[in-house]
Amino acid sequence: MSNLYLLSLTIFTPLVGVLFILLTYLLREDQEAADNSARWIAVWASVATFVVSLFLWVDFDPTKAGFQFIEKVEWISSLGIHYHVGIDGISLFFVLLSTFLTPICVIASWTAIRNHVREYMIAFLALETFMVGVFCALDMVLFYIFFEAVLIPMFIIIGVWGGPRRVYASFKLFLYTLLGSVLMLLAMLVIYITAGTTNIPDLMTYEFNRGLQIWLWLAFFASFAVKIPMWPVHTWLPDAHVEAPTAGSVILAGVLLKMGGYGFLRFSLPMFPLASDVFAPVVFLLSIIAVIYTSLVALAQEDMKKLIAYSSVAHMGFVTVGIFVANQQGVTGAIIQMLSHGIVSAALFLCVGVVYDRRHSRVIADYGGLVHRMPKYAAVFMIFMLASIGLPGTSGFVGELLVLLGAFKSNTWIAALIATGLILGAAYMLYLYRRIIFGLLKKDELLSIADLNKREILVFTPLVLVVLWMGIYPTSFLEPMEISITKLLVDYDYALASYEAATPNNNMAFR
Repeated sequence: MSNLYLLSLTIFTPLVGVLFILLTYLLREDQEAADNSARWIAVWASVATFVVSLFLWVDFDPTKAGFQFIEKVEWISSLGIHYHVGIDGISLFFVLLSTFLTPICVIASWTAIRNHVREYMIAFLALETFMVGVFCALDMVLFYIFFEAVLIPMFIIIGVWGGPRRVYASFKLFLYTLLGSVLMLLAMLVIYITAGTTNIPDLMTYEFNRGLQIWLWLAFFASFAVKIPMWPVHTWLPDAHVEAPTAGSVILAGVLLKMGGYGFLRFSLPMFPLASDVFAPVVFLLSIIAVIYTSLVALAQEDMKKLIAYSSVAHMGFVTVGIFVANQQGVTGAIIQMLSHGIVSAALFLCVGVVYDRRHSRVIADYGGLVHRMPKYAAVFMIFMLASIGLPGTSGFVGELLVLLGAFKSNTWIAALIATGLILGAAYMLYLYRRIIFGLLKKDELLSIADLNKREILVFTPLVLVVLWMGIYPTSFLEPMEISITKLLVDYDYALASYEAATPNNNMAFR
């Protein structure tokens, strides 16, 4: 396949599905038939998008550090703003993660969503376009539009198809992310006025003075810290997960949280290296608190979704440590950890969705002994539970090991403190698994509960394969991103060294 327009094809193919679903409003009068058509259109559109995105991986040249598949078209000429997209080894796998999880979400929603099905499928396909756009945008304005547009379908998915407190949860999500985004928008205006361009590759080499970097870094941090999320701005996440429909939780944990980490890698480290170095200790402190505190909170949860939501905050603490230790092992581990968490947490929310569809309860105490009636479910759940706690041979092990190695090279105490998260993580996940799966099957409501059906096996199979693939042969993921990460860190170290050489008496550098 020609590389021409391959990236735009990946971004906008879901919108073709949206157009076909809109046609069902005109062509079909029967509600049920129209809903079924919308489901099938959403499946085929999202699968087609995933297939197209695989060509990006096949044609990607891992020996090149710069951006590839570049498309640049003049958009707002008076301001020098372009439709400019491209990917490097860092963004490649976030695009693949988005296109991989979307068809799974659509299939998982097949019977769970019964009202306003067409609108639901439109929201998911639009969300896919915006998510992929975030990871491909090479113009700052284009990035901001995609970054903010993601909030609209997510707000609707939670607010319309969510639980009893869906309105509260959706508005809380909206307000938290909007506050951070306003500060980021102001920072972008300052960048445009100062550098005279919105071109991200140009801005990655632009030398902002240190004082300005400090303020710009803080403004971007406010947005990305909420999105990832970091302690103490994480409180919107458990509410959003609890109230969201299962597929909403899957895509929220699987992809949307990764936008914060991606923002740190695309903006904070390359554009504001001096400020990143200055604020690294603050990030480490917040990350360590997130790892330990939210792990302890997860241990106290009685709601399965809340437990997994708090575990996500703890896992993202590993990610932020890995990014800001700014060495090869740490950054690589952070990216692998984000990819692994995207698969594993999505799968865990799907596991919750399976029993919720049957029992209509997420309370841990309402279950027990499911292995006697659901052996397939118990086996699948166990694989994702072990991946979540980082068992060797699973995807979780690779990311956590690399982050710990990176942290250890930077500071032994940081490595030791976040390592406690591994123990706590094992405690709350084993606690969850034991209470749901093992023990006697005492409750009458569970005596006739059914095991995984064919559709659910179809949903879980690719997730299991990817978790094992990443754990057994991580090189296939590490190689394409290696040179891009190396270039990022070489530029970062050069910026620090140049500043230290120019101001030998400065005392603000962390390293």
